[in-house]
Amino acid sequence: MRETIFSKELALKFKMNEQDFTRNRKQPFSSTLLFMFNLLRRSLAIEIDGFVRYLNEHFSFGNARSFTSSAFIQNRKKIDPAVFSHLSNVIIENFYTTDNETANYLNGIRILVVDSTKLTLPYTAELKKCYGVMKNQSTVEVVQARASVLYDVLNGLVLDAALDGLNKGERELALRHNQKWKKKDLIIYDRGYPSYDFIHEHVKLGADCLIRVTVANFSFATTFVAGGKKSVVTEIYPSESHSLKDKDYDKNTPLKVRLLRVDLPSGEVEVLITTLLDSTKYPAKLFKKLYFMRWGVETFYDELKNKLKVEHFTGYSQASILQDFYCAIFISNLQSVIVNDLEPELSIQNEAKKYDYKVNTNLSYGFLKNRILELLCKQAPLESVFQELEALFIKHTIPVRNNRTFPRHAGKYRARIRPKVTKNQKDAI
Repeated sequence: MRETIFSKELALKFKMNEQDFTRNRKQPFSSTLLFMFNLLRRSLAIEIDGFVRYLNEHFSFGNARSFTSSAFIQNRKKIDPAVFSHLSNVIIENFYTTDNETANYLNGIRILVVDSTKLTLPYTAELKKCYGVMKNQSTVEVVQARASVLYDVLNGLVLDAALDGLNKGERELALRHNQKWKKKDLIIYDRGYPSYDFIHEHVKLGADCLIRVTVANFSFATTFVAGGKKSVVTEIYPSESHSLKDKDYDKNTPLKVRLLRVDLPSGEVEVLITTLLDSTKYPAKLFKKLYFMRWGVETFYDELKNKLKVEHFTGYSQASILQDFYCAIFISNLQSVIVNDLEPELSIQNEAKKYDYKVNTNLSYGFLKNRILELLCKQAPLESVFQELEALFIKHTIPVRNNRTFPRHAGKYRARIRPKVTKNQKDAI
Protein backbone atom coordinates (compact mmCIF):
# COMPACT_ATOMS: atom_id res chain seq x y z
CA MET A 1 0.00 0.00 0.00
CA ARG A 2 2.83 2.40 0.87
CA GLU A 3 4.56 1.67 -2.42
CA THR A 4 1.32 2.27 -4.32
CA ILE A 5 0.44 5.58 -2.63
CA PHE A 6 3.88 7.09 -3.24
CA SER A 7 4.34 5.71 -6.74
CA LYS A 8 4.54 8.02 -9.75
CA GLU A 9 2.23 5.64 -11.62
CA LEU A 10 -0.66 6.31 -9.20
CA ALA A 11 -0.41 10.08 -9.68
CA LEU A 12 -0.16 9.73 -13.46
CA LYS A 13 -3.19 7.45 -13.60
CA PHE A 14 -5.52 9.36 -11.28
CA LYS A 15 -4.76 13.05 -11.77
CA MET A 16 -7.49 14.84 -13.67
CA ASN A 17 -5.28 16.65 -16.19
CA GLU A 18 -1.83 16.01 -17.60
CA GLN A 19 -0.43 19.29 -16.23
CA ASP A 20 -1.63 18.62 -12.66
CA PHE A 21 0.98 17.91 -9.95
CA THR A 22 3.92 18.67 -12.27
CA ARG A 23 5.40 21.44 -10.06
CA ASN A 24 6.96 20.97 -6.62
CA ARG A 25 4.18 22.28 -4.40
CA LYS A 26 3.56 22.12 -0.65
CA GLN A 27 1.01 19.38 -1.29
CA PRO A 28 2.08 16.82 -3.87
CA PHE A 29 -0.33 14.07 -4.95
CA SER A 30 0.67 11.58 -2.20
CA SER A 31 0.57 14.20 0.56
CA THR A 32 -2.93 15.29 -0.49
CA LEU A 33 -4.08 11.67 -0.27
CA LEU A 34 -2.54 11.25 3.20
CA PHE A 35 -4.36 14.34 4.42
CA MET A 36 -7.68 13.02 3.07
CA PHE A 37 -7.10 9.64 4.75
CA ASN A 38 -6.81 11.32 8.16
CA LEU A 39 -10.55 11.22 8.96
CA LEU A 40 -11.34 14.87 8.22
CA ARG A 41 -14.44 15.61 10.29
CA ARG A 42 -13.67 19.02 11.83
CA SER A 43 -12.98 22.44 10.33
CA LEU A 44 -10.41 22.16 7.54
CA ALA A 45 -8.20 24.83 9.17
CA ILE A 46 -8.06 22.78 12.40
CA GLU A 47 -7.46 19.54 10.48
CA ILE A 48 -4.61 21.12 8.50
CA ASP A 49 -2.97 22.48 11.66
CA GLY A 50 -3.21 19.06 13.34
CA PHE A 51 -1.94 17.27 10.23
CA VAL A 52 1.14 19.47 9.81
CA ARG A 53 1.87 19.51 13.54
CA TYR A 54 1.67 15.70 13.74
CA LEU A 55 3.98 15.21 10.77
CA ASN A 56 6.58 17.57 12.23
CA GLU A 57 6.45 15.97 15.68
CA HIS A 58 6.55 12.32 14.59
CA PHE A 59 8.57 12.23 11.39
CA SER A 60 12.26 12.92 10.94
CA PHE A 61 12.35 13.50 7.18
CA GLY A 62 12.11 17.31 7.40
CA ASN A 63 9.62 20.00 8.28
CA ALA A 64 6.19 19.59 6.71
CA ARG A 65 5.01 22.88 5.25
CA SER A 66 1.62 24.27 6.16
CA PHE A 67 -1.00 25.04 3.53
CA THR A 68 -4.34 26.80 3.45
CA SER A 69 -7.84 25.38 3.19
CA SER A 70 -8.14 27.06 -0.21
CA ALA A 71 -4.96 25.38 -1.43
CA PHE A 72 -6.30 21.98 -0.40
CA ILE A 73 -9.65 22.61 -2.09
CA GLN A 74 -7.87 23.53 -5.31
CA ASN A 75 -5.59 20.51 -5.03
CA ARG A 76 -8.37 17.99 -4.47
CA LYS A 77 -10.01 19.08 -7.72
CA LYS A 78 -7.02 17.58 -9.51
CA ILE A 79 -7.61 14.07 -8.08
CA ASP A 80 -9.93 11.50 -9.63
CA PRO A 81 -12.18 10.01 -6.88
CA ALA A 82 -11.56 6.58 -8.44
CA VAL A 83 -8.13 6.55 -6.78
CA PHE A 84 -9.74 5.48 -3.49
CA SER A 85 -11.51 2.53 -5.13
CA HIS A 86 -8.18 1.56 -6.69
CA LEU A 87 -6.49 1.62 -3.27
CA SER A 88 -9.32 -0.44 -1.77
CA ASN A 89 -8.71 -2.99 -4.54
CA VAL A 90 -5.05 -3.16 -3.47
CA ILE A 91 -6.22 -4.17 0.01
CA ILE A 92 -8.69 -6.72 -1.37
CA GLU A 93 -6.25 -8.31 -3.81
CA ASN A 94 -3.68 -8.73 -1.05
CA PHE A 95 -6.27 -10.13 1.36
CA TYR A 96 -7.74 -12.95 -0.75
CA THR A 97 -4.53 -14.90 -1.19
CA THR A 98 -3.97 -18.60 -0.62
CA ASP A 99 -1.50 -17.98 2.22
CA ASN A 100 -3.75 -15.60 4.20
CA GLU A 101 -4.95 -17.64 7.16
CA THR A 102 -7.05 -14.79 8.57
CA ALA A 103 -9.52 -14.82 5.64
CA ASN A 104 -12.88 -16.36 6.66
CA TYR A 105 -15.04 -18.54 4.39
CA LEU A 106 -18.09 -20.77 4.86
CA ASN A 107 -17.47 -24.19 3.38
CA GLY A 108 -14.83 -22.59 1.17
CA ILE A 109 -17.10 -19.88 -0.29
CA ARG A 110 -17.34 -16.16 0.30
CA ILE A 111 -20.56 -14.93 1.93
CA LEU A 112 -21.36 -11.56 0.37
CA VAL A 113 -24.26 -9.21 1.07
CA VAL A 114 -25.68 -6.38 -1.00
CA ASP A 115 -27.98 -3.65 0.22
CA SER A 116 -28.49 0.04 -0.41
CA THR A 117 -28.94 3.07 1.81
CA LYS A 118 -29.55 6.78 1.37
CA LEU A 119 -26.95 9.40 2.24
CA THR A 120 -27.96 12.98 2.95
CA LEU A 121 -25.79 15.45 1.01
CA PRO A 122 -25.22 19.21 1.24
CA TYR A 123 -28.05 21.22 -0.30
CA THR A 124 -26.53 22.75 -3.44
CA ALA A 125 -27.79 23.26 -6.99
CA GLU A 126 -25.09 20.97 -8.40
CA LEU A 127 -25.89 18.11 -6.03
CA LYS A 128 -29.64 18.53 -6.51
CA LYS A 129 -29.12 18.07 -10.24
CA CYS A 130 -26.74 15.12 -9.82
CA TYR A 131 -28.59 13.10 -7.18
CA GLY A 132 -32.12 14.38 -6.74
CA VAL A 133 -34.18 15.54 -3.78
CA MET A 134 -36.82 14.13 -1.50
CA LYS A 135 -38.96 15.59 1.27
CA ASN A 136 -38.52 14.59 4.88
CA GLN A 137 -41.18 14.29 7.56
CA SER A 138 -41.42 18.08 7.79
CA THR A 139 -41.91 18.32 4.00
CA VAL A 140 -38.53 20.05 3.70
CA GLU A 141 -36.47 19.23 0.60
CA VAL A 142 -33.21 17.37 1.24
CA VAL A 143 -30.60 16.21 -1.26
CA GLN A 144 -29.94 12.49 -1.03
CA ALA A 145 -27.95 9.89 -2.95
CA ARG A 146 -28.39 6.12 -3.07
CA ALA A 147 -25.37 4.07 -2.00
CA SER A 148 -24.93 0.34 -2.60
CA VAL A 149 -22.13 -1.95 -1.42
CA LEU A 150 -20.99 -5.51 -2.05
CA TYR A 151 -19.91 -6.55 1.44
CA ASP A 152 -17.98 -9.61 2.60
CA VAL A 153 -19.80 -10.16 5.87
CA LEU A 154 -17.33 -12.72 7.28
CA ASN A 155 -14.30 -10.48 6.77
CA GLY A 156 -15.84 -7.00 7.05
CA LEU A 157 -14.59 -5.87 3.64
CA VAL A 158 -16.39 -3.76 1.03
CA LEU A 159 -15.49 -5.37 -2.30
CA ASP A 160 -17.30 -2.76 -4.37
CA ALA A 161 -19.37 0.38 -3.81
CA ALA A 162 -21.59 2.61 -5.92
CA LEU A 163 -23.06 6.05 -5.29
CA ASP A 164 -25.73 7.43 -7.62
CA GLY A 165 -28.98 9.37 -7.81
CA LEU A 166 -32.26 8.39 -6.21
CA ASN A 167 -33.63 7.61 -9.68
CA LYS A 168 -31.39 4.53 -9.79
CA GLY A 169 -33.01 1.42 -8.34
CA GLU A 170 -31.51 -1.06 -5.90
CA ARG A 171 -31.27 -3.83 -8.51
CA GLU A 172 -29.52 -1.63 -11.04
CA LEU A 173 -26.87 -0.60 -8.51
CA ALA A 174 -26.52 -4.18 -7.25
CA LEU A 175 -25.77 -5.49 -10.75
CA ARG A 176 -22.97 -2.94 -11.09
CA HIS A 177 -21.08 -4.99 -8.54
CA ASN A 178 -20.97 -8.04 -10.83
CA GLN A 179 -17.37 -7.33 -11.89
CA LYS A 180 -16.36 -8.30 -8.34
CA TRP A 181 -18.39 -11.52 -8.23
CA LYS A 182 -16.52 -14.81 -8.36
CA LYS A 183 -17.91 -18.20 -9.25
CA LYS A 184 -19.47 -19.95 -6.25
CA ASP A 185 -19.80 -16.71 -4.25
CA LEU A 186 -23.05 -16.63 -2.29
CA ILE A 187 -24.67 -13.19 -2.42
CA ILE A 188 -27.52 -12.42 0.00
CA TYR A 189 -30.23 -9.84 -0.67
CA ASP A 190 -33.29 -8.44 1.10
CA ARG A 191 -36.85 -8.51 -0.26
CA GLY A 192 -36.42 -5.50 -2.57
CA TYR A 193 -34.33 -7.46 -5.07
CA PRO A 194 -36.02 -10.67 -6.34
CA SER A 195 -36.93 -10.88 -10.03
CA TYR A 196 -36.43 -13.39 -12.81
CA ASP A 197 -33.88 -11.21 -14.60
CA PHE A 198 -31.95 -10.46 -11.41
CA ILE A 199 -31.56 -14.14 -10.51
CA HIS A 200 -30.77 -14.99 -14.14
CA GLU A 201 -27.77 -12.61 -14.07
CA HIS A 202 -26.31 -14.54 -11.15
CA VAL A 203 -26.82 -17.92 -12.80
CA LYS A 204 -25.23 -16.63 -16.01
CA LEU A 205 -22.08 -15.50 -14.20
CA GLY A 206 -21.83 -18.57 -11.95
CA ALA A 207 -22.54 -16.82 -8.64
CA ASP A 208 -25.20 -18.08 -6.23
CA CYS A 209 -27.78 -15.88 -4.57
CA LEU A 210 -30.14 -16.03 -1.60
CA ILE A 211 -33.03 -13.54 -1.58
CA ARG A 212 -35.99 -12.93 0.69
CA VAL A 213 -39.32 -12.92 -1.14
CA THR A 214 -42.41 -10.92 -0.24
CA VAL A 215 -45.03 -13.68 -0.33
CA ALA A 216 -47.92 -11.49 -1.45
CA ASN A 217 -45.99 -10.25 -4.52
CA PHE A 218 -45.20 -13.65 -6.05
CA SER A 219 -47.79 -16.34 -6.83
CA PHE A 220 -45.19 -19.13 -6.66
CA ALA A 221 -44.35 -18.06 -3.09
CA THR A 222 -48.02 -18.04 -2.07
CA THR A 223 -48.46 -21.55 -3.48
CA PHE A 224 -45.30 -22.74 -1.73
CA VAL A 225 -46.40 -21.46 1.70
CA ALA A 226 -49.82 -23.05 1.26
CA GLY A 227 -48.15 -26.41 0.53
CA GLY A 228 -46.54 -26.46 3.98
CA LYS A 229 -43.17 -27.80 2.82
CA LYS A 230 -39.84 -26.56 4.19
CA SER A 231 -37.98 -26.71 0.89
CA VAL A 232 -38.81 -27.35 -2.75
CA VAL A 233 -36.98 -27.05 -6.07
CA THR A 234 -39.10 -25.46 -8.79
CA GLU A 235 -38.91 -23.51 -12.03
CA ILE A 236 -39.85 -19.88 -12.54
CA TYR A 237 -40.46 -17.94 -15.75
CA PRO A 238 -40.44 -14.26 -16.77
CA SER A 239 -43.70 -12.47 -15.97
CA GLU A 240 -46.08 -11.47 -18.75
CA SER A 241 -45.17 -7.80 -18.33
CA HIS A 242 -41.43 -8.48 -18.34
CA SER A 243 -39.53 -6.73 -21.16
CA LEU A 244 -37.42 -9.11 -23.25
CA LYS A 245 -35.56 -6.40 -25.14
CA ASP A 246 -31.82 -7.22 -25.40
CA LYS A 247 -32.31 -10.34 -23.24
CA ASP A 248 -30.76 -13.75 -23.95
CA TYR A 249 -33.91 -15.59 -22.84
CA ASP A 250 -37.61 -15.62 -23.72
CA LYS A 251 -40.86 -16.09 -21.82
CA ASN A 252 -40.54 -19.88 -22.04
CA THR A 253 -37.02 -20.08 -20.61
CA PRO A 254 -37.19 -21.86 -17.23
CA LEU A 255 -34.99 -20.89 -14.30
CA LYS A 256 -34.48 -23.58 -11.68
CA VAL A 257 -34.54 -22.26 -8.12
CA ARG A 258 -35.15 -23.52 -4.61
CA LEU A 259 -37.76 -22.11 -2.24
CA LEU A 260 -37.29 -22.31 1.52
CA ARG A 261 -39.66 -21.66 4.41
CA VAL A 262 -38.40 -19.99 7.58
CA ASP A 263 -40.73 -19.84 10.59
CA LEU A 264 -39.93 -16.90 12.89
CA PRO A 265 -40.58 -16.91 16.68
CA SER A 266 -43.28 -14.26 16.10
CA GLY A 267 -45.22 -16.74 13.96
CA GLU A 268 -44.42 -14.89 10.75
CA VAL A 269 -43.38 -17.01 7.76
CA GLU A 270 -40.49 -15.86 5.58
CA VAL A 271 -39.82 -17.30 2.13
CA LEU A 272 -36.31 -17.37 0.70
CA ILE A 273 -35.38 -18.09 -2.91
CA THR A 274 -31.93 -19.41 -3.79
CA THR A 275 -29.87 -20.97 -6.57
CA LEU A 276 -28.29 -23.39 -4.07
CA LEU A 277 -30.25 -26.46 -5.16
CA ASP A 278 -28.30 -29.24 -3.42
CA SER A 279 -30.34 -30.08 -0.30
CA THR A 280 -27.66 -32.52 0.92
CA LYS A 281 -24.86 -29.98 0.86
CA TYR A 282 -27.15 -27.11 1.88
CA PRO A 283 -29.91 -28.46 4.18
CA ALA A 284 -32.98 -26.30 4.80
CA LYS A 285 -32.08 -25.63 8.44
CA LEU A 286 -28.91 -23.82 7.34
CA PHE A 287 -30.71 -20.97 5.59
CA LYS A 288 -32.16 -19.16 8.60
CA LYS A 289 -28.60 -18.64 9.85
CA LEU A 290 -27.38 -17.79 6.37
CA TYR A 291 -30.00 -15.12 5.78
CA PHE A 292 -29.41 -13.64 9.23
CA MET A 293 -25.85 -12.90 8.10
CA ARG A 294 -27.39 -10.20 5.92
CA TRP A 295 -27.60 -8.09 9.07
CA GLY A 296 -23.84 -7.56 8.75
CA VAL A 297 -24.33 -4.99 5.98
CA GLU A 298 -26.78 -3.05 8.18
CA THR A 299 -24.10 -2.96 10.87
CA PHE A 300 -21.64 -1.70 8.26
CA TYR A 301 -23.96 1.15 7.25
CA ASP A 302 -24.29 2.12 10.92
CA GLU A 303 -20.49 2.15 11.08
CA LEU A 304 -20.23 4.21 7.89
CA LYS A 305 -22.75 6.85 8.98
CA ASN A 306 -22.36 7.02 12.76
CA LYS A 307 -18.75 6.04 13.41
CA LEU A 308 -16.95 7.11 10.24
CA LYS A 309 -19.47 9.97 9.85
CA VAL A 310 -19.40 9.79 6.07
CA GLU A 311 -22.22 12.35 5.81
CA HIS A 312 -19.93 15.02 7.33
CA PHE A 313 -18.68 15.88 3.86
CA THR A 314 -15.61 18.09 3.41
CA GLY A 315 -16.83 19.75 0.21
CA TYR A 316 -19.90 20.73 -1.78
CA SER A 317 -19.08 19.53 -5.29
CA GLN A 318 -19.93 16.14 -6.76
CA ALA A 319 -16.23 15.27 -6.95
CA SER A 320 -15.80 16.06 -3.24
CA ILE A 321 -18.78 13.88 -2.32
CA LEU A 322 -17.37 10.94 -4.29
CA GLN A 323 -13.89 11.43 -2.81
CA ASP A 324 -15.24 11.45 0.75
CA PHE A 325 -17.49 8.43 0.15
CA TYR A 326 -14.85 6.20 -1.42
CA CYS A 327 -12.18 7.40 1.01
CA ALA A 328 -14.40 6.28 3.92
CA ILE A 329 -14.79 2.86 2.24
CA PHE A 330 -11.00 2.60 1.96
CA ILE A 331 -10.47 3.46 5.64
CA SER A 332 -13.13 0.93 6.66
CA ASN A 333 -11.35 -1.79 4.69
CA LEU A 334 -8.00 -0.85 6.23
CA GLN A 335 -9.48 -1.05 9.72
CA SER A 336 -11.04 -4.45 8.93
CA VAL A 337 -7.71 -5.88 7.80
CA ILE A 338 -6.13 -4.90 11.13
CA VAL A 339 -9.07 -6.36 13.08
CA ASN A 340 -8.97 -9.61 11.07
CA ASP A 341 -5.30 -9.96 11.96
CA LEU A 342 -6.26 -9.92 15.64
CA GLU A 343 -8.87 -12.70 15.44
CA PRO A 344 -6.51 -15.56 16.49
CA GLU A 345 -5.38 -13.61 19.58
CA LEU A 346 -8.95 -12.66 20.49
CA SER A 347 -10.06 -16.29 20.14
CA ILE A 348 -7.43 -17.39 22.66
CA GLN A 349 -8.44 -14.66 25.12
CA ASN A 350 -12.13 -15.49 24.74
CA GLU A 351 -11.64 -19.10 25.84
CA ALA A 352 -11.48 -18.04 29.48
CA LYS A 353 -14.35 -15.55 29.34
CA LYS A 354 -18.12 -15.81 29.67
CA TYR A 355 -18.73 -13.82 26.48
CA ASP A 356 -16.81 -13.57 23.27
CA TYR A 357 -15.20 -10.15 22.93
CA LYS A 358 -14.64 -8.13 19.78
CA VAL A 359 -12.79 -4.93 18.89
CA ASN A 360 -14.68 -1.73 19.72
CA THR A 361 -15.23 -0.40 16.18
CA ASN A 362 -16.01 3.14 17.27
CA LEU A 363 -12.80 3.50 19.31
CA SER A 364 -10.72 1.79 16.64
CA TYR A 365 -11.40 4.66 14.24
CA GLY A 366 -10.44 7.14 16.94
CA PHE A 367 -7.14 5.32 17.40
CA LEU A 368 -6.55 5.40 13.65
CA LYS A 369 -6.74 9.21 13.61
CA ASN A 370 -3.19 10.47 12.88
CA ARG A 371 -1.73 6.96 13.24
CA ILE A 372 -3.05 6.22 9.76
CA LEU A 373 -0.39 8.67 8.56
CA GLU A 374 2.31 6.52 10.14
CA LEU A 375 0.78 3.35 8.73
CA LEU A 376 0.82 4.67 5.17
CA CYS A 377 3.81 7.01 5.11
CA LYS A 378 7.06 5.41 3.90
CA GLN A 379 9.26 7.09 6.51
CA ALA A 380 7.48 5.65 9.57
CA PRO A 381 8.52 2.32 11.17
CA LEU A 382 5.63 0.13 10.03
CA GLU A 383 6.02 -2.76 12.46
CA SER A 384 6.03 -0.62 15.61
CA VAL A 385 3.02 1.44 14.43
CA PHE A 386 1.10 -1.72 13.60
CA GLN A 387 1.91 -3.27 16.98
CA GLU A 388 0.81 -0.11 18.78
CA LEU A 389 -2.53 -0.12 16.97
CA GLU A 390 -3.08 -3.80 17.61
CA ALA A 391 -2.35 -3.32 21.33
CA LEU A 392 -4.90 -0.49 21.50
CA PHE A 393 -7.50 -2.52 19.63
CA ILE A 394 -7.01 -5.53 21.91
CA LYS A 395 -7.13 -3.39 25.05
CA HIS A 396 -10.49 -1.85 24.12
CA THR A 397 -12.86 -4.71 23.37
CA ILE A 398 -16.57 -5.15 24.03
CA PRO A 399 -18.63 -8.30 24.73
CA VAL A 400 -20.78 -9.89 22.03
CA ARG A 401 -24.18 -10.65 23.54
CA ASN A 402 -26.04 -12.88 21.11
CA ASN A 403 -29.79 -13.51 20.81
CA ARG A 404 -30.83 -10.10 22.08
CA THR A 405 -34.05 -8.79 20.53
CA PHE A 406 -35.76 -5.43 20.69
CA PRO A 407 -39.29 -4.61 19.52
CA ARG A 408 -39.40 -2.68 16.27
CA HIS A 409 -41.96 0.08 15.80
CA ALA A 410 -41.96 0.65 12.05
CA GLY A 411 -43.10 4.14 11.11
CA LYS A 412 -43.47 5.26 14.73
CA TYR A 413 -41.71 8.56 14.06
CA ARG A 414 -42.71 8.93 10.43
CA ALA A 415 -44.76 12.09 11.03
CA ARG A 416 -42.93 13.65 13.98
CA ILE A 417 -39.47 14.36 15.36
CA ARG A 418 -37.57 11.52 17.00
CA PRO A 419 -36.78 11.95 20.70
CA LYS A 420 -33.12 12.49 21.53
CA VAL A 421 -31.78 9.39 23.30
CA THR A 422 -28.49 9.67 25.15
CA LYS A 423 -26.11 6.89 24.17
CA ASN A 424 -23.15 5.45 26.01
CA GLN A 425 -21.18 5.60 22.75
CA LYS A 426 -19.46 8.96 22.28
CA ASP A 427 -17.86 10.34 19.15
CA ALA A 428 -14.36 8.98 18.58
CA ILE A 429 -13.43 11.16 15.57
